[in-house]
Amino acid sequence: MTQPTSLAQGRSYLAIPGPSVMPDAVLRAMHRAAPNIYAGELVEMMPGITADLKRVARTKHHVAMYTGNGHAAWEASLSNILSPGDKVLVPATGRFGIGWGQTAAALGADVETIDFGKQSPMDMDRIAQALAADKNHAIKAVLAVHVDTSTSIRNDIKSLREVLDAAGHPALLMADCIASLGCDRFEMDAWGVDVMVTGCQKGLMVPPGMSFVFFNDRAEEARAKMERVSWYWDWTPRAHATEFFQYHGGTAPTHHLYGLRTALDMIHEEGIEQVWARHSVLARAIWAACEAWSTAGTFGMNVADPAHRSNAVTSLRLQSPQATELRDWVEKELGLTLGIGLGMAEPGDPSWHGFFRLGHMGHVNGQMVMGMLGGIESGLRALKIDHGTGALDAAAQVIATG
Repeated sequence: MTQPTSLAQGRSYLAIPGPSVMPDAVLRAMHRAAPNIYAGELVEMMPGITADLKRVARTKHHVAMYTGNGHAAWEASLSNILSPGDKVLVPATGRFGIGWGQTAAALGADVETIDFGKQSPMDMDRIAQALAADKNHAIKAVLAVHVDTSTSIRNDIKSLREVLDAAGHPALLMADCIASLGCDRFEMDAWGVDVMVTGCQKGLMVPPGMSFVFFNDRAEEARAKMERVSWYWDWTPRAHATEFFQYHGGTAPTHHLYGLRTALDMIHEEGIEQVWARHSVLARAIWAACEAWSTAGTFGMNVADPAHRSNAVTSLRLQSPQATELRDWVEKELGLTLGIGLGMAEPGDPSWHGFFRLGHMGHVNGQMVMGMLGGIESGLRALKIDHGTGALDAAAQVIATG
């Protein structure tokens, strides 16, 4: 029998940290003719969509929807609470914390960044010191990324609120949950988060194109004090819509809404606690495999302490250029696409080819994760990349015992 040149035929697997795998049910919901945007089911489903989004975010407060990606949500959130010259504190643990701060700076904010590097979570003592030094309470908001998609570091947002409260500081606590919502446990109201941003293309399992800004009454009061807010970014008419067009600042992202409705149904049918538990087990299976591979060669996990790892994404490293070679091989030979090492090195730096990421968010299950790990094992062997043994056995044990 002739050996095939590739085993990539069949259904491919996009194992990157967003856009995530889209459920067939979501795709079927979106595959329809253009709907009426003035009356009928699309208009009637909006109150239910907003209510169910808030259930996922664990908030009783407000949500504004935007036709845009996560960067749009960053700008929308900041536009409603910051004026030029206002100060924000950015405790960054990767590329996306830095990016949110850059968005604030582009809007004229005075940005103080505490960069904790690419392998460590936020240091609450250093943040407390920065808040204590702000005697006049010039800092209007703290911009914190719950899970930085580049580094896969998960930060303790609840503890950050406790630091703010202990300092008696009035700054708004703003959280980026673009990578984490619907994957890692997040409790907006219970943790005291004032503003939270997310997108539809990761844990919410919908194609990129919608983003959301959740905000509480305290943030709404801050918005009311603003002298001006761009008509399009203003969250007030979107969160308190009385007409359908107000939810979206004009024409709605019609087919995304059908997909979102189905995705929310799937999440609530499973139950958010079970969604979190499923992601936890699958993440621990991946970590068990990666730890086994790490016992030889240069294979390594970016985040050493499991307590600071995300259940949605895992950032990994090899000796450059082995990470790129591995990604190329599994995509070409197996139909498995792994994530690039985004933000771990500057473009053009040869070390960039030593990083990669695994996305395990949203519509994923045990056999998908075991298949992904088997594909990586095959690639490591085919490319003769030195690595430890027993990875698949270790992952299977986690899957078997939960």
